[in-house]
Amino acid sequence: MRFTRLWLTDFRNYANLDLELPAGTSLLVGSNGEGKTNLLEAVFYLATMASFRISTAAALIRSDPGVSQAVARGEVIANERKILLEAALSQSGRSQFQVNRQRLRRRDLLGLIPVSVFMPDDLVLVKGGPGERRRYLDDALVQIDSRLDAVRSDVETILRQRNALLRQSGGRLSSEVAMTLDVWDNKLAEAGEQLAGARRSLAMRLGPRAATAYAEIAGQALPLEMAYESAWLSRGLSEALSQARNEDLRRGVSTVGPHRDDLSVVLDGRSVRTHASQGEQRSLALALRLAVHRELTEAAGQSPVLLLDDVFSELDQGRSQGVLRALRSEQTLLTSAGPLSSDITYDARFRVTAGRVYREM
Repeated sequence: MRFTRLWLTDFRNYANLDLELPAGTSLLVGSNGEGKTNLLEAVFYLATMASFRISTAAALIRSDPGVSQAVARGEVIANERKILLEAALSQSGRSQFQVNRQRLRRRDLLGLIPVSVFMPDDLVLVKGGPGERRRYLDDALVQIDSRLDAVRSDVETILRQRNALLRQSGGRLSSEVAMTLDVWDNKLAEAGEQLAGARRSLAMRLGPRAATAYAEIAGQALPLEMAYESAWLSRGLSEALSQARNEDLRRGVSTVGPHRDDLSVVLDGRSVRTHASQGEQRSLALALRLAVHRELTEAAGQSPVLLLDDVFSELDQGRSQGVLRALRSEQTLLTSAGPLSSDITYDARFRVTAGRVYREM
């Protein structure tokens, strides 16, 4: 699977772009701020109808007087057939998506074009808060099974409604509040247990993959354990919500549920968040992404498009070589703001300058 062509109009800093993309590894070079990451973001957006950098599509529209919409189009070859992906983004309305000129919802497109992205910011998967690791699991889940996107959305909606009710109650459990809470609790228990169960199952599958990937990247095999942490999963969310009701009313917020869960990562018996070195943390972040890449490859039956955003800048030569040996894809887009090691090979090289792209080889 690979992108063969990319068209952008008023997307980020690209006023107008028509770019042919070859198979193999393409290196995108240029100074910071010229648009290298924006290209990867456009590919990722077409594949997932979401950005790996921001949550609002309006921010993807070129910042220029009179520009109120953007268009991204990509031609993909998947399973020996061509697919045309199109996204129209508007400052004032919802984005519109089309596949082969047929308008579809985002939910219908998820999983169609698997894609993996690696970024320097991936270090937050190891050092950041639980929300980063929950998002890591959820983003992988919706690419593997698009139906889980609806479950994740349901959980978020139910939590907003439940929290609004808790705040409005003023800490008092009237009969009306109790009846309405019962409704939201039943809905949250059903959707929350489904989401948490899927997360836990995925974490169990990713653990061995991450351990293998870490050994390949770091050149050293160490025991690595991943586990989905949930204080309520063993007893069930319905019971947990019932027991936490008084505390939820007092605080005006839902204190238990999938939105409070975490993914623990332990390397050689030590928590990687607090006891791993900087090099170990960077290798682990890459290993976590690589584990998902391999999970997607198996689920899709073909290798996802691989996006590497300046991932070698913070790695020593040994770890860079380990990453390259571990990664396999029909198409890889790699960005770099500085010189690369001579051991890093590529099939095509592009220069990115102020929203323009020129092929150099």
